[in-house]
Amino acid sequence: MTTYTASGRSPLRVDQRIEEISDAAYRIRHHALNMGEVQGQGYVGQALGAADMLATVYCDQLTYQPGNPGWEERDRFLLSTGHYAIGHYAALAEAGIIPIEELETYGSDDSRLPMSGMSTYTPGMEISGGSLGHGLTIAVGMALSLRHQGRAQRVFNFLSDGELDEGSTWEAAMGAAHHQLGHLTALVDINALQADGPTAGVLRTEPVTEKWEAFGWYAQRVDGNDVGALVEAFDSISEQAQAVGRPSVVLCDTKVGRGVPLLENREKAHFMRIEDNEWQICRDQLSAGSQGRK
Repeated sequence: MTTYTASGRSPLRVDQRIEEISDAAYRIRHHALNMGEVQGQGYVGQALGAADMLATVYCDQLTYQPGNPGWEERDRFLLSTGHYAIGHYAALAEAGIIPIEELETYGSDDSRLPMSGMSTYTPGMEISGGSLGHGLTIAVGMALSLRHQGRAQRVFNFLSDGELDEGSTWEAAMGAAHHQLGHLTALVDINALQADGPTAGVLRTEPVTEKWEAFGWYAQRVDGNDVGALVEAFDSISEQAQAVGRPSVVLCDTKVGRGVPLLENREKAHFMRIEDNEWQICRDQLSAGSQGRK
């Protein structure tokens, strides 16, 4: 059984790691567009914006066995933002956990890939997301459970900037620091957009880096669409935060629709309706902007 191990899975130079991750991010975006076309609409913009984050985690950080998603020694990746499932499925396919051809069933009747992520249906989906604000609380409990079992696996929680509006998120953040969960890492997608409008207009959360630090976390804020910056941030976590039992958060500024100008500039981008004639335009723009990555 093939096992993929975190960052040291192969003796690659940093530039080689960045190239591999960038190639995977391109394919994740391509898969997301193909899945979106099945329904003609969806959370395509979030998948495009988060592709670099997902690719970095699955290509460079997680320890897992593609053919055995329930392997006890695996690292855990929890998708709190269930509506980002379209991007997560693309990452799971790139990781070999689900077949790439199964992506064609996205959101269809009897599919294992519903539009909002559900652990009961999809291999590799650790939790059913969608009730925003719950992911980090579950991640804290899971990290504590692993510790009590004497296990050293890491727990990653992907959440959104909108979830920082939720009190439960900050209660979990405080608990993680108190229990010195150095094997817990949160990734926050700061795309500045919520269903009700711009995040800053719904509830201002800045200065967000300082807030996480005040709660006792090792916090870094990076361009979430810059793979090199993401790799550097994760390497820093490995070198610093885990050694002292301090939970880590990587705050990622991303752009909804990243890589596809047609969608980057769309005003109503939280849940997109894309016309039949636009899907190929999106793919062409993605290919052109990614210089033909495959």
